[in-house]
Order: sequence, then structure tokens, then C-alpha cells
Amino acid sequence: MNSARFVTAARVELLAEIIYYNNAKPGLGGRFANAIEEATARALAFPQSGSPSRANTRSLIVKDFPFSLIYREEPYGILVFAVAPHAKPPYYWQSRARAR
Repeated sequence: MNSARFVTAARVELLAEIIYYNNAKPGLGGRFANAIEEATARALAFPQSGSPSRANTRSLIVKDFPFSLIYREEPYGILVFAVAPHAKPPYYWQSRARAR
């Protein structure tokens, strides 16, 4: 069965953004978490659907939020390197992918 794993830094990003959005508007953090879950499910079902990116990764835009899911297809499913806000410098996450 295919599964998604998040590197520690990506998991921390995800949790921080859920908290941020929930503090901005109650319930918005849950909507963000659902959007990430949906993007992750899309990447698992169709791993080649994300746009090719650096360090042999792919980038999938998250619906309704200014974020991309950065991942790599692996034998077990996908490995997520970043829940990347579009406002951050591009490829800030690149060292995470190179270490793997």
C-alpha cells in the first residue's frame, strides 16, 4: 500500500501553518490541513502529476492556499520535503532533498 511520509522539517512546517491559520480564523487551520491531505492524496494516486522541480522532486499546488507540496516518488509511496509557502524564497527546502 502506498503511503506518504513527511521529513521532520516538513511536518513542523505543516503544524506551524495549521496553528497560524487557526489563530487567524477558527476552523481555517482545519481547512488548511484538509487541503494538504487532499494534495498528498493526489500525489500518492498520481505521483507524476506534480511539476518537476529541483533535486529530483515534484511540486504540487495546494488548492485554495498559497502553498506547494514538494515531494519525491519512492518505492513505498511519496516522501514530502516541504509544505512550501509561495511567499518564501524558491527552493529553500532543497537541502532537505539532497540529504536523502
